[in-house]
Amino acid sequence: MQEDSILVPKIEVENTAPATPGSQSQSIPSQPQAFRPQKQPVNNIPKTKNFPWGKILLGIAAFLVILLVYFGAVGLLLYKSGMKLKSSITALSQTVKSKDLGKIKSGIEVTKSDLNSFDYNYKLIAWAKVLPWAGGYVSDVGHVVKAGQAGLDASDIVLTAVEPYSDILGLGGASVASQSGLTGGAQTTQARIDFIVQTVPQLLPKMDSISADMKVVQNEISQIDANRYPVSFRGIQLRSQIENGQNLVDQVSTFLVAGKPILQNLPYFLGMDSPRTYFVLFQNDKELRPTGGFMTAYAIMKVDKAKVEPVLSDDIYNLDAKYKPTTPAPEPIIKYIKGPYIISQNLRLRDMNWSPDFEVSMNQVDKALSTVGVNNIDGIIAVDTQTLVNLLNVTGPIGVPGFGTFSTQIDPQCNCAQVIHALEAYADVEGPIIWDPVTGKIIHEPQNAANRKKIIGPLMNSVLANAMAQPKDKLASLFSAIYSSITEKHVLFYMTNADMEKAVTDFGIGGTINEDSSGDYLSIIDANLGGRKSNLYATEDVEQDVNVAGDGTVTKTVTITYKNPQSQDGWLNSVLPDWVRVYVPKGSQLISSDGLEATQAPYEDLGKTVFAGYFQLRPEGVSKVTFEYKLPFKVKGQYDLLIQKQPGTDDYLYTINLGKYSEEFYLKTDKEVKIGL
Repeated sequence: MQEDSILVPKIEVENTAPATPGSQSQSIPSQPQAFRPQKQPVNNIPKTKNFPWGKILLGIAAFLVILLVYFGAVGLLLYKSGMKLKSSITALSQTVKSKDLGKIKSGIEVTKSDLNSFDYNYKLIAWAKVLPWAGGYVSDVGHVVKAGQAGLDASDIVLTAVEPYSDILGLGGASVASQSGLTGGAQTTQARIDFIVQTVPQLLPKMDSISADMKVVQNEISQIDANRYPVSFRGIQLRSQIENGQNLVDQVSTFLVAGKPILQNLPYFLGMDSPRTYFVLFQNDKELRPTGGFMTAYAIMKVDKAKVEPVLSDDIYNLDAKYKPTTPAPEPIIKYIKGPYIISQNLRLRDMNWSPDFEVSMNQVDKALSTVGVNNIDGIIAVDTQTLVNLLNVTGPIGVPGFGTFSTQIDPQCNCAQVIHALEAYADVEGPIIWDPVTGKIIHEPQNAANRKKIIGPLMNSVLANAMAQPKDKLASLFSAIYSSITEKHVLFYMTNADMEKAVTDFGIGGTINEDSSGDYLSIIDANLGGRKSNLYATEDVEQDVNVAGDGTVTKTVTITYKNPQSQDGWLNSVLPDWVRVYVPKGSQLISSDGLEATQAPYEDLGKTVFAGYFQLRPEGVSKVTFEYKLPFKVKGQYDLLIQKQPGTDDYLYTINLGKYSEEFYLKTDKEVKIGL
């Protein structure tokens, strides 16, 4: 019996080569693919390949080393070029003080060259601004560089523009003026002004280039986030300095842009085409009123081809005696001034500067003047006693024929400038003016009351004559005194021509309330309603505590501390009855107030909400007034505040507290504050 054979599949490597003829080998017939046995790897243990972590780490380390070396080398280049740039900037600032135009221009060229070298090295790391954390600081350096380049270009244009007037402006170097015979210390201010006015049209085309460069500066500086930097560094208030620099750039840029219309219309203001007539209003800031002081006297002034000639001067009371009041007076004036308002409650001409907006007040004054024979005036210029002090600080003592010599030397009788004491003495050395309660006419006035109107004309003539006769070495100081008087609101302008008034307002010398401010706003307006000349001594400190909630809601507490350190003398210093108004953003809600003897319900005026009330400040006394209120909007990212200064005031201390941020400053001009949240 033959055993059944068992077929076992034979596993062998398939030979794909074709069989040769006569081959003895036989192969098993092919099976279907689905049943074909799978080939097994010769080595059944899989091979594992090691991941090259070492090489990767080594590559990263090499990259970091290269990057470190790169940044070290570039950093060294930046440091060297930065120190060189710092040195040239320091040298330039010293050269500017020398007032040598040629050296200043050379210094600018050196600084521009060093700045460009620094910029070349900076571009080697400019790409790093995309990096987290450090990128912001790298980007800020780029903004500063671009702003510096544009600023130096603008400075170069300015110097080129004023080069023809270098001698007139007291700068060294040859000029067109020297060829015109205007050199030498003996040349008067008037001759220099005449020359400048005649050549102003040549300056206007350059204003556009200067403005364009300043817009670049403004744009670059505004992109720097001051909150990225510490509040202080090695005793330096770093963050506030950055913010102050940004605000200064904004102000300069705005000044240049708004200054062009003034330059364009300068021939109009100075009567180059036709004589202009100005009503000069003297405001006594020692008896503070909303637009800067009690309107005590006036003068009519003619300006013809830049030459000023006073026509007449008089006491405001004499002008007021001709006026027939028709407009109801504000309630505080009626209640606290009394006097003529006992007979008639209509507003007197001398009290018409009740609105803190100079344009609004002078529009009313202008209409009243036309009813008393003062017609065809082109504008009203208000000046206060501080302007007189600023000018006398430059000219030195001046003599006024028939009245003596006036100076800014401190007079111990009043602890004030001698000229201030003299003017007040001429006005009412024996006491106040008294009105008849029935007729409203003056029944008693001090012996020297008439001298007040007599001295205005001669004093104005003497001041103008001395100012216009100053030699060139005093010219810069004279212009500085006039500039500070204007920017600090000791001189205000109102023009009857609408286009000229817009130019004045846009330039910021019209004393108007800013109705378009989009952020927070504050303006504190005080009115002395019968406190003699107590504002000669009264001061005020203003503290703002700002609380921003998590949802952006803003609650503020404004505390005004009034002080009068001088003793009562029965003449200049007495109890000060003050009506205070606090202008805040429209829609603000008053939460509480404190320190007022009488209050008025919040109301709207000039696009703002107003909190108001009455208190008294006694000699050697302190009064504190507080307002707590909620702003009508929420803030996010940044808190913006515009503070507008009351005309006629000076150097009031302001403090702002917001969280950890705190800043103190003396308010000499309108000020913008920006605080990152």
